[in-house]
Amino acid sequence: MSATLSPSGPAAAPSRATRRWLGGAAMALALLGGGFALLAQVAGDRGIAPTAASSDIEVRNITVDVPGKSAEDARANGWREAQKQAWAKLGGPQLSEGQLEGLVLAIVIQREQLGPRRYIATLGVVFDRQRASGYLGGQQQASRSAPLLLIPVEESAGAYITFEQRNPWQRAWAEFNPGASRIDYVRLNGGGGDSLLVNFGQATRRSRAWWRTTLDQYGATDVLMAFARLEHQFPGGPVKGTFTARYGPDSRPLESFTLTADNPDALPAMLSQAVERFDGIFTAALNAGKLRPDPTLRLGGGGQIDPAIQQLIEIGRAAQARRAAETAAAAGGLVPRIEAQPVTGIEPGETVQVRLITVQFATPDAGAFDSALGAVRGTGGVRGVGVTSTAIGGTSVMAVSYAGSLEELAAALEARGFSVRRGANALAISR
Repeated sequence: MSATLSPSGPAAAPSRATRRWLGGAAMALALLGGGFALLAQVAGDRGIAPTAASSDIEVRNITVDVPGKSAEDARANGWREAQKQAWAKLGGPQLSEGQLEGLVLAIVIQREQLGPRRYIATLGVVFDRQRASGYLGGQQQASRSAPLLLIPVEESAGAYITFEQRNPWQRAWAEFNPGASRIDYVRLNGGGGDSLLVNFGQATRRSRAWWRTTLDQYGATDVLMAFARLEHQFPGGPVKGTFTARYGPDSRPLESFTLTADNPDALPAMLSQAVERFDGIFTAALNAGKLRPDPTLRLGGGGQIDPAIQQLIEIGRAAQARRAAETAAAAGGLVPRIEAQPVTGIEPGETVQVRLITVQFATPDAGAFDSALGAVRGTGGVRGVGVTSTAIGGTSVMAVSYAGSLEELAAALEARGFSVRRGANALAISR
């Protein structure tokens, strides 16, 4: 339990707005001349909103033990001492008490014991980034990473949990303030559809189409994974935590470490310390150039392909060419005629209105889901694709931004081999 007190005014901690996947909202579609409602809702109290989401600089876990003439005087002395220790921890230059207090926005009380003439506490200090950066120099002015989606995974008693239910590991990340970090974390609150879209299954998935869809929903470019395995030695006894930092859709390991809490009451403090260690690991990986965006997650395909993958592609193309040559030879040397297909793209300089069209598509399995998404994204004139409903074994729905009319999109999809049915600003496609 923590409280926030400010010596010079209340601390502003605006929450970061993120897009949500349905998440209890209702969506109505009019398709094929008839109307039907598609509803998705996740019941239960699951989310933990980030409590420290400001861009200011917060230094936590400052321990003070100071005397005073009275309880109030001891507390004031403790807060001043915490400010000095936090500023020294940031590597700031020597400042007077008045200058330092002018940089402090708030004191966060993590734990405190107040006696008649003594103050013992663990505190956090929040500094105003705009005012403090001028003293801190390049360390705090260094560029941050691209937005990275954070997936905290807790393993306890053989069960893997992300946002399916509230858990201590999720709470530790929600209470972490990334204002002083170079990592631009995209932290989810875990409510609504988050528990369906971002779960342990997503952390083990390799499909790039799935990852593109998930990252697009939250405005992230790549993913970070924080695994915490908690082992309770016996009821009321020590809790051992094994932590692993991973990165990217292939879940590449960065570093692992272990911590131990003396008892369950000390577990939140251990998890808070682990979060700080994770932030250090991710920052070190950023400095070492390991957190580079995965080129296979870029919709435009502008990244460099791995040489091994490129070699496999070339082998496949060569085999395809040999089969085509053998087929032509078997047919008497006659080469099949190749007919040009109409191109539905947009000429440079042409002005066409971009429309948002709802497309319903059958997804009997994950392969069909990936194939349909890839085919629609590759259609000329398509500017963007966002999945609004996923139903493996049923019918999924995507929202397509298309530079052209509904009929033009239908014709372009038919040219790619789809069977298309038209509705009011909506299409239903199948193969």
